Amino acid sequence: MTTIDYSVWDHIEVSDDEDDTHPNIDTPSLFRWRHQARVERMEAFQKKGVDLEKSLSEAKKKLLEAQLRVKELEGASTDEAKKKLEAAKNQEKQLRKEERSCEKKLEEHRREEKKMPWNVDTLSKEGFSKSVLNVKPVKEETEEEKEQKHKTFVEKYEKQIKHFGMLRRWDDSQKFLSDNPHLVCEETANYLVIMCIDLEVEEKHALMEQVAHQTIVMQFILELAKSLKVDPRGCFRQFFSKIKTADQQYQDAFNDELESFKERVRGRAKIRIEKAMKEYEEEEKNKRLGPGGLDPVEVYDSLPPEMQKCFDEKDVQMLQDAISKLDPTEAKYHMKRCIDSGLWVPNSRTDDDGEKEEEKEEEPQYEEVKTGDAQ
Repeated sequence: MTTIDYSVWDHIEVSDDEDDTHPNIDTPSLFRWRHQARVERMEAFQKKGVDLEKSLSEAKKKLLEAQLRVKELEGASTDEAKKKLEAAKNQEKQLRKEERSCEKKLEEHRREEKKMPWNVDTLSKEGFSKSVLNVKPVKEETEEEKEQKHKTFVEKYEKQIKHFGMLRRWDDSQKFLSDNPHLVCEETANYLVIMCIDLEVEEKHALMEQVAHQTIVMQFILELAKSLKVDPRGCFRQFFSKIKTADQQYQDAFNDELESFKERVRGRAKIRIEKAMKEYEEEEKNKRLGPGGLDPVEVYDSLPPEMQKCFDEKDVQMLQDAISKLDPTEAKYHMKRCIDSGLWVPNSRTDDDGEKEEEKEEEPQYEEVKTGDAQ
């Protein structure tokens, strides 16, 4: 017969309703006071953890800045520069010690958290606030495999991703991800980024900002998962718990990242628009090219003002007069370009029998191209 080990329940603090109290003491009030005190202790402990995480994050940021400073000063030749380099190295060393100290404090806090007894509050929380998944290590994916994976995922869940992108309230986002945990992944974050850029290109600025907010939500969850070394689907509730209870400094960090992301989206959208405009202009230019491969607009802009006026008024005789006043070499150059661009074409004259006359040695006659407007 299999025996049940009940010792796992020994570390649970749920004795509020079993304590013996003096008859003259209001027992319900006593229990409420005890419960309130425990809740305050838990909140203080949780806030301490948040503060330690912020301190570690700030220490890492300062260390990175110091390392960049050292790198900039390396190879210094002057005495003053060498002194600055030495000071930067000392600062880097000190900041590295601070980082290790913060990491040690955070690890101790997490160990202490695991040792804390359960109580009526922690037992009554949702049962699946954290999922532990047995994931086998996988080989590095190629770019082609990643692209195909993203394409397949989007084709299957595009509607759900868009729905998540339109949510506004923390609770709604958490509920939707609880119902659809498969959305907590890199593919969703990548699609939301593209969605933001598309909306900005379409000049739907307010909608872009809304989706950008959800994009940062997903990216923060993924970053939290990396720091905890767990599957993102198992820690997204921790993110919402942190963001809803965090102090102003944590909220400011989220908002700063959101604003930076929106600026990057606007920049990418601007580049895309400029590229599209360039491609459109190139396509339109190719459509305009004349029989000689020249652009009539560019040719028109390069003509002398007298010739431009002839095209503006569409006067053939005026064109002949303007040509006669130019140097023969210059006149030949401009007229050849006009013909190659399709602005004007030689007028083919036929006799009564329909046979083509021999071309005259003098200046050729020209007629206007009806479909080619120089303007």
